[in-house]
Amino acid sequence: MDLPGPRWKKGKDGKDFAALAAANPMSRIVAELQASLRDSQAVAILSVNGGDAILAVGPHQAALLNRAAFGQAVGNAGEERQWFQLGPEEVFFLCHALRCIAVDTENKKQMGEGDLWDLLNSISEPFPEMYKAYEHLRFKNWVVRSGKQYGADFVAYRHHPALVHSEFAVTVVPEGKAFGTRCGPLQVWSNLLSKLRASGSVAKTLLVLTISTENKCGSSDCLEKMIVHERTITRWIPQKCREQQDKPCREEASREEQDDTREGVVFSYWGVILSFTILSSLLVYKLKF
Repeated sequence: MDLPGPRWKKGKDGKDFAALAAANPMSRIVAELQASLRDSQAVAILSVNGGDAILAVGPHQAALLNRAAFGQAVGNAGEERQWFQLGPEEVFFLCHALRCIAVDTENKKQMGEGDLWDLLNSISEPFPEMYKAYEHLRFKNWVVRSGKQYGADFVAYRHHPALVHSEFAVTVVPEGKAFGTRCGPLQVWSNLLSKLRASGSVAKTLLVLTISTENKCGSSDCLEKMIVHERTITRWIPQKCREQQDKPCREEASREEQDDTREGVVFSYWGVILSFTILSSLLVYKLKF
């Protein structure tokens, strides 16, 4: 069964968003953002709860953050500074993967990458597999946003959410002893069916990312040993499949009906000839006698 393609949004002035996205690939935008943040030595401040962070940037960097779909703008101080709220996966991605920001605590104390990893793990137990899934999709130039409103862990966009609807509702499934009791959330059939129905009702394909490892997640080094398996799951809809299968069946039945009609015509033709021959023979016989 073919998967649905991207559903591009329509601009008010008739802009072709597909062409606009092709002219501005996400990889180029993220690379430009990475260079800009690194040059400015940007610093994110962890919030009180320790999960999210606030990043203060200039106008150009704010535009790049918006175009790359990182975080959410939460305020500004005129034209010079703007603040963005970043989620845990976004903070660690910019710090660990892109290495373009530093992270400070609310007391202005700079945190190392190891300390940040330990903190985020202590706040959210499933953070290792969630971050690995986020990083996996981001490295493939997908825009990744929270999927809670769709009953998923994430939703994945082909480009900026202002240009295109999300294509995938992403569910993260950890496998391996290192994840303990968090393994196998989709092993129950009812859970999988609920995910399928929820994603299908909002025109998204269910993407299951299985994160497997046998190593404990004591540090960010374990990320390199994690293996990600991608599986897309779609509902089998009998009506659609029956229509697709019935079409060749109807064509075959039509051909058989046409063949039967031809055979009937031929049979009738020879029947007329035979009847005429018999009648002629009887007429000749009577004339003789």
